[in-house]
Amino acid sequence: MKIATWNVNSLRARLGRVTEWIELHQPDVLLMQETKCKDAAFPAEAFQSLGYETAHHGISQWNGVAIVSRVGLTDIRSAFFDEQIDEVGEARVISATCGGVRLYSVYVPNGRTVGSEHYERKLLWLDHLLADLAASCKPEDRVGIFGDFNVAPEDRDVWDIAQFDGATHVTEAERAAVTRLCEWGLRDAVRLLHPDEDALYSWWDYRSGSFHRGWGMRIDLGLISVPLCERLTFAAVDREARRGPSPSDHAPLVIEVDLAR
Repeated sequence: MKIATWNVNSLRARLGRVTEWIELHQPDVLLMQETKCKDAAFPAEAFQSLGYETAHHGISQWNGVAIVSRVGLTDIRSAFFDEQIDEVGEARVISATCGGVRLYSVYVPNGRTVGSEHYERKLLWLDHLLADLAASCKPEDRVGIFGDFNVAPEDRDVWDIAQFDGATHVTEAERAAVTRLCEWGLRDAVRLLHPDEDALYSWWDYRSGSFHRGWGMRIDLGLISVPLCERLTFAAVDREARRGPSPSDHAPLVIEVDLAR
């Protein structure tokens, strides 16, 4: 199974790029973030014409998450397990079972400024994600959480850690929240296959020619359970998708697992 995750930074603005990428790479499942559209405006027909079922969670022109799958799409849930701790109407998580694998598409809050209410809410949101995972799945299940985590797990996951002194995305508390997901039973798919490589970035600011200068961050992650880790054959960021006219500021992360093994 080929699983991809991509913060498309407005699906309506980049639908052509997304469908072209799908036709070229043929993922079995694509999990998207920051679709920036309401459910009624989600272009389901464009994906259905390519052979994909769709599920979308979007309630405003901001945020929004989606799953498109050609290997089945069942048990769709557009909220956390406990709806009392949902995302205050921000549409940041959707989960479904695709080809026997439980998949989450997540768009973790940015956090804005360390110590702000937005930062504290980001940490709380990550705690809720772990609680939802623990209530819904077991470590021995085939499960993965994919998306824009807005957290760089290690110093080497940013182009220059000195530039992030006192900033979000790299704080101990944010990284600890991701570590707790791994302690539950998930593993970072990219690091499993590329343990010693640096500059595996998935996001580059639009400003200052950051992409061409290599000023990036690895904040789009695929965290997978051990049963998937044992079948993992490929994991990479498609940097080419960040090139060309009007790209998203994120590039897709793609993994492949051999479920027949």
